[in-house]
Amino acid sequence: MNTIQEKDSHLLLGVTGGIATGKTTVVRMLEELGAPVIDFDLLAREVVEPRKPAWKDIVGYFGEDILLEDGSLDREKLSGIVFQEVEKRKILERFTHPRIYEASDRKVKKICEKDPNAIIQLDIPLLIEQNLQHMVDKILVVYIPREKQIERLMERDRMSREAAVDRLGAQLSIDEKLGWADFVINNEKSLEETKKQVEDLWKTLKEIQRQNQGKRNGL
Repeated sequence: MNTIQEKDSHLLLGVTGGIATGKTTVVRMLEELGAPVIDFDLLAREVVEPRKPAWKDIVGYFGEDILLEDGSLDREKLSGIVFQEVEKRKILERFTHPRIYEASDRKVKKICEKDPNAIIQLDIPLLIEQNLQHMVDKILVVYIPREKQIERLMERDRMSREAAVDRLGAQLSIDEKLGWADFVINNEKSLEETKKQVEDLWKTLKEIQRQNQGKRNGL
């Protein structure tokens, strides 16, 4: 749960989904309505930039062979190592995850300094898989049926059905993620229909926030 002091009424919305569900589209729509975004994929890249603490830990453990000529991490090589050895993946996560969470907390605080009542999106693709539910107040899952996921993935990445099925099989299924959702955006139809759902969700989030403010004020 939220680590900022209770003097404000900000709301942290964890946004997740699956491959090719259209999460980015929904995040952008909410951002346009006024919900700033903290992108965990972006934070994960920022915390391992050359000479930063996580980068030093990674190079110290894995060696300089996992560096590119410019000193940045060779992500492909590093991924190949950690996905073959579970223990090494856990060590990598131990180097990176705390730094990502700290960076997220700093960004939340910075946003709240400007707007104590912000509704902030934490865009976390692996929110459920990494057990990060405690970091947010509410969870939004962007959903499309699995068969539609396969079709969109095949079209988007120009891959075979078999390859798309294999890729989806490496993740927690979208239907399992639904069990954790406070809110669901069904993104299988038109953009207009998705936008209408997002607008309704925004109204709901504002109402939740208003009720929370009332409770804090003893109303």
